[in-house]
Amino acid sequence: MNDRTTLASVRLITDDVDRLTAFYERLTGVTADRPSPLFAEVRTERGTLAIGSIRTVPLFGPGSAEPAHNRTAIVEFRVDDVDGLFARLDDTVEVVTPPTTMPWGNRSLLVRDPDGTLVNCFSPGSPEARARFA
Repeated sequence: MNDRTTLASVRLITDDVDRLTAFYERLTGVTADRPSPLFAEVRTERGTLAIGSIRTVPLFGPGSAEPAHNRTAIVEFRVDDVDGLFARLDDTVEVVTPPTTMPWGNRSLLVRDPDGTLVNCFSPGSPEARARFA
């Protein structure tokens, strides 16, 4: 067994890879890698968000994943300026919570992607929060 484990990515399954990829490209400012029409990767400095078509699910096991059924996970992106990002959003983005300073010191903006997954864009605001991400 390998003692070193690294999170490679989080994958979202969707019935519209183009729509979901375009959303995350706009939100992050990162152009996705598209090795296949059925798959995309939004690669940031510290992590990757993978987006896979529902048509790939049988490769993992029929019925093992369903698009637009997430109610447990929140995809999170650390950004430089939460308020600036909020100002740039258009009315196609569903805002769940506008920029808010959380009790643990992060400034957070919570939105939903087109499939309904919660997305938290945050910046460390307090000195303690900044120290956690140093």
